[in-house]
Amino acid sequence: MADVQPESGPDGKALMDAWDYKGRPASRATTGGWACAAMTLGVELFERMTTLGIAVNLVPYMTGTMHLGNAAAANTVTNFIGASFMLCLLGGFVADTYLGRYLTIAIFTAVQATGVVILTISTAAPGLRPPACGAASPNCVRANKTQLGVLYLGLYLTALGTGGLKSSVSGFGSDQFDEAHDVERNKMLRFFNWFYFFVSIGALLAVTVLVYVQDNAGRRWGYGVCAAGILCGLAVFLLGTRKYRFRKLVGSPLTQVAAVTVAAWSKRALPLPSDPDMLYDVDDVAAAGSDAKGKQKLPHSKECRLLDHAAIVGGGESPATASKWALCTRTDVEEVKQVVRMLPIWATTIMFWTIHAQMTTFSVAQAEVMNRAIGGSGYLIPAGSLTVFLIGSILLTVPAYDRLVAPVAHRLTGNPHGLTPLQRVFVGLLLSVAGMAVAALIERHRQTTSELGVTITVFLLMPQFVLVGAGEAFTYMGQLAFFLRECPKGMKTMSTGLFLSTCAFGFFFSTLLVTIVHKVTGHGGRGGWLADNIDDGRLDYFYWLLAVISAINLVLFTFAARGYVYKEKRLADAGIELADEECVAAGH
Repeated sequence: MADVQPESGPDGKALMDAWDYKGRPASRATTGGWACAAMTLGVELFERMTTLGIAVNLVPYMTGTMHLGNAAAANTVTNFIGASFMLCLLGGFVADTYLGRYLTIAIFTAVQATGVVILTISTAAPGLRPPACGAASPNCVRANKTQLGVLYLGLYLTALGTGGLKSSVSGFGSDQFDEAHDVERNKMLRFFNWFYFFVSIGALLAVTVLVYVQDNAGRRWGYGVCAAGILCGLAVFLLGTRKYRFRKLVGSPLTQVAAVTVAAWSKRALPLPSDPDMLYDVDDVAAAGSDAKGKQKLPHSKECRLLDHAAIVGGGESPATASKWALCTRTDVEEVKQVVRMLPIWATTIMFWTIHAQMTTFSVAQAEVMNRAIGGSGYLIPAGSLTVFLIGSILLTVPAYDRLVAPVAHRLTGNPHGLTPLQRVFVGLLLSVAGMAVAALIERHRQTTSELGVTITVFLLMPQFVLVGAGEAFTYMGQLAFFLRECPKGMKTMSTGLFLSTCAFGFFFSTLLVTIVHKVTGHGGRGGWLADNIDDGRLDYFYWLLAVISAINLVLFTFAARGYVYKEKRLADAGIELADEECVAAGH
């Protein structure tokens, strides 16, 4: 298919870099566009609704039905969400290197549907749940290995499907538009707005309608609706096959990182030339008549000199026949160095997502033992639905930043975009510290009143959800802008991978922290800080611990951010201008 050449340029009938389902040059008139891009929105809506709907209401199921402790239930949630994010890296690698985005979406959506079907069976079949607690059996029987095994199989198949789907669906939607065409480029920007809208709608449906169905009609109905919705979304997606535009595989940036590392290590004994211009680079590739893959030549930097060995042409080595695992261009090396420069920022943003994990775990456990009634009505808010305040805070913070914060920051700093990406991340991290401090104070107040026989209203949890939600808006916007802006042109898909990996490691670190705290503090008769009965524990201590760790992390982030030099400035100092598309990514 890659050998077929289009008949005309970007303003003609055939596209330069896209093909139809038969491998022919894609016609602008009959392929792609809004109709095709819209067919991906249903898949993403149900993916978001399913994943979040499972996560926010899983703690009550694990403790109330499967009879696990609070710590084990919280770790189940964080491991599930962490795996979903981490598997996005696998899905992206498979899509970029082997299957392409279309097949990746189709296959992994089917995998996700299979996982949700197994979850439905797990919650519906009596033999796959332990007997309910009652007066006759005050000691609840914990779920056995088979029951937990089926549940975990469903959860992690769902996570695998989510990872593969999430890694490709927005990219495939944008593939339906030609960036070189002004009209289609504007439509693509509108598509991203609608894509985020459908993600938000899916999240709202998850924490309201889906949680309500799970709690009142039964989880088998809630999960069954999700499975049916996913299959319907997949059917709609497949209906557009004949109209889609397909792009050629570009390879994964992870392969480039691995190739540079392997080549540098294998040549570590060779002496580096005194003049960096003697290193193999894209100019040499072009001079030899080979494809330089449109890479922009980058200036040499003095950091990570070990990696420079990858661009040494060894004695007797022919650049024309050398493998990419044996010889890389200096520009390839510099692109990997740029990723290395971002690692301190990457590492110090992980902690935010550890804080965020508490909103779907212990905050839900708090809500379960509080007064969830609305006014004098008999209606009880489902504990998992408290996450609606988190999502609402995110949705309100984004326009508030654009309309209020950004103009003020522009006048104060002179930055046309208000706050820089790293400044936005700083605000998000600061809000997360405040959120944990407030959560600790509210939890101590709840415990004190509970000892007096008073059950306080669940709406007192709103401040911690609002603060962390606002923090997510700032952190999310800042991280995405930073990684997209700073990732080298030839490794743009790496920006998504770096962002998603901070989410994954944040949730996994929550699992590690909960495990350590529960083991260290759980040697008394009361079960430690994270006791199965939340009134017997000291969850407020755990929140204070998170606040302290986050405050220390905020200091480390500040040092890393102050020492970071944006790529635009480094290239400008070397007399190199960003390519047009990179200027757009940087917000210029």
